[in-house]
Amino acid sequence: MFSIPNCPKCNSEYTYEDGILLICPECSYEWTLESQSQDKEDKNIIRDANGNQLNEGDDVIVIKDLKVKGSSSSIKIGTKVKGIRLIHGSSDGHDIDCKIDGFGPMKLKSKFVKKA
Repeated sequence: MFSIPNCPKCNSEYTYEDGILLICPECSYEWTLESQSQDKEDKNIIRDANGNQLNEGDDVIVIKDLKVKGSSSSIKIGTKVKGIRLIHGSSDGHDIDCKIDGFGPMKLKSKFVKKA
């Protein structure tokens, strides 16, 4: 049996179906099941500072000087990082795992890199 999901906006359980739309009577939000599944897929996509989709093994360039904890030096703007690995669902916002020459293995935030 098909169960109607809770409202994605206010999490109300009183949603109802009207044709192809699902409607929440409490906050008046309307959506379709297709749009809800696309939203979940979009959350799994990691994008760089310019909005380009990043993939495993891509090369990226750092767009901002980044201070490194425990080191007196920093990662300079324009540093190229080769062969990144993506981390999905990281709680601290670091979604790229990589190895940087001169610094070793570390994690970066995708908002500070652009696709090379």
